[in-house]
Amino acid sequence: MKLAAVTFLVRDYDEAIAWFVDVLQFRLLEDTTLTDTKRWVLVQSGEYGACLLLAKADGHLQDAALGKAAGGRVAYFLHTQDFDKSYEHMQAKGVKFQESPRNESYGKVCVFEDLYGNLWDLIEPSTFGSQV
Repeated sequence: MKLAAVTFLVRDYDEAIAWFVDVLQFRLLEDTTLTDTKRWVLVQSGEYGACLLLAKADGHLQDAALGKAAGGRVAYFLHTQDFDKSYEHMQAKGVKFQESPRNESYGKVCVFEDLYGNLWDLIEPSTFGSQV
């Protein structure tokens, strides 16, 4: 078995697609209309990376959950083969970084916020593809 996708709550499908594709350079795998208000939208990090199912928040409970994927902790871990290139691209796109890049035993890392305030680690692992 493998984990195929993880739900990622969004305010608006199109703004989220634009952010993931333009800013994080994810691939848009699917965007299928299901109803007048619901779409099946899958984005993927890299060729073999994890998929996020972008799900539009519906109602006050889901609206309140936007940006709180891990209760204020880092929720997502994005690996890169070239930290400096990825960091510069993201800075140019206006990504809000929480700190300056730092070197850890597992690699080069920096915490950033997504468009809703969820926290992510941008990581260039000491050995690319290693588990963090």
